[in-house]
Amino acid sequence: MIYIIIAVLSGITIVTSRSVNSILADKIGMYQSTFFNYVLGLIGSLLLLFISGETFKLFSAQSYSAPWLYYTGGLVGVISVTLSSYLTSKVTSFYLTLLIFIGQLFTGILIDYIASGYLSIYQLIGGILVIIGLGYNLFIDNIK
Repeated sequence: MIYIIIAVLSGITIVTSRSVNSILADKIGMYQSTFFNYVLGLIGSLLLLFISGETFKLFSAQSYSAPWLYYTGGLVGVISVTLSSYLTSKVTSFYLTLLIFIGQLFTGILIDYIASGYLSIYQLIGGILVIIGLGYNLFIDNIK
């Protein structure tokens, strides 16, 4: 039950932060908004790191042994936050959430395929069904 509550709270915070980021982007600019988003995120992460007592792992050689591609997550995050801030004022929260979900779904399928060499046809069919449902919903909304 706790995992369901955490998932719901995570969804709420994502939609709320997207709306706040959009308002901030309107007030000070999209790139400045993204910058402050990451600066405050870094400060919060560092606070959690020091509170957890795991700071000794920062200086361990094992902490930096991952392939270089794994370190591009920050760049992907910056692009994601910037696009999200830009699109929030142009697309409804419902459709933006669905588009992000579809992007995550197909990115996950792609990463699984690259990592394992196996393509799950069921995941692919599920993603296509979600896109068909989204397209149908958009079509119905435009008729009204």
